[in-house]
Amino acid sequence: MQTSARGSSVGRHDALRARGGPGCRVSRRRPSAGFTLIEMLVVLLIAGLLIAIVALAPTRNRRTDLAEEAQRLATMLESADDQAEVRSASIAWEPVNGGYRFDQRAEDGTWHPIADDVLGPHRWGTEMTDVSIRFTGSGNATPRIVFGDESIDVPVTVTLDSDGVRLQVVGTGIGSFAVRRP
Repeated sequence: MQTSARGSSVGRHDALRARGGPGCRVSRRRPSAGFTLIEMLVVLLIAGLLIAIVALAPTRNRRTDLAEEAQRLATMLESADDQAEVRSASIAWEPVNGGYRFDQRAEDGTWHPIADDVLGPHRWGTEMTDVSIRFTGSGNATPRIVFGDESIDVPVTVTLDSDGVRLQVVGTGIGSFAVRRP
């Protein structure tokens, strides 16, 4: 430890510097009022990346959504036809607001909605603007398809329309359904 005599300039200089007296070059930083250039660039880079991700994110295609929904419906109609045979009871499919449901005919002839996991009410996975049902050879639309306890039915076509994109679910009359473009 260095000591100096009383009145020595070395000791006095150190004391002035410690107190921030004259001749001392102690810089005091004032707090900045804004962002630094680096901080601004980082913020702009992050914002640009987020905008790019949102802009380039894959959007669902209406035709793909409708094709998936038509295939799901074809599978459900085949299942309903099988269930009608197994239960030896009539099962009907009908479109309702925003979806579709399956009903079973009771002993007294009235229709009651089926509430099981497979044939319970379903919502459309995409927005449908029109659903029509026509039996082959008939120009008239019908409100529902009825599957009986017989394995041979009249061939039927369900047309699904989603803002101008159309697909058909076509029944062969022997329990199978296929998706086709009109």
